[in-house]
Amino acid sequence: MKLYISFLHKLIVFSILMFVLNNGTIYANLDDTAPTLEETFTEAGYKSVSEAVKEFEDHFKTEVSLPKMEPSIVFTHRFGKFFDDPNYDMNDALSIHFLNERTPENHFKVDIRPIQNKLFFNDRSKQQELTLSNGQQAIYFENDLFNFLVFENEHWQFMFGIDKKVSNKVTKEELVKIANSI
Repeated sequence: MKLYISFLHKLIVFSILMFVLNNGTIYANLDDTAPTLEETFTEAGYKSVSEAVKEFEDHFKTEVSLPKMEPSIVFTHRFGKFFDDPNYDMNDALSIHFLNERTPENHFKVDIRPIQNKLFFNDRSKQQELTLSNGQQAIYFENDLFNFLVFENEHWQFMFGIDKKVSNKVTKEELVKIANSI
């Protein structure tokens, strides 16, 4: 019994000593910083908008016109990526993101794909039809994260997306103006 109490006593002293020595101290690597916005997008295959547009145009052997207008919110970065679908040629698309490093909700995206591979949006109950200045029809709809304007111009389908958190600043009317600037 004495041996058991002596062992228990040593175990308690050891536990208290370990607690005192390690009392809430957390060690961190000072060089462990989060990747920058540039690093994150570069790792995902994004590059400058002009490089991505060139890849897209080279692939389709034709030019694509981009909007001359941008949303009226501030962006610090612009990235582009050409998605090439070598197996089926059905999902080839250009994706352009306008972002603000200090204000993450300032996020506008433009996706462009050939009309023959356009996306269809069947839930008409949540869509609003709008008319662009060239007479072309567009659809506007909202989802949980983004509000979208989808339309066709020349032989491309465009899909604009604006972060829902800034949809009070960048309205559907402004998205139509941006579409009309192509």
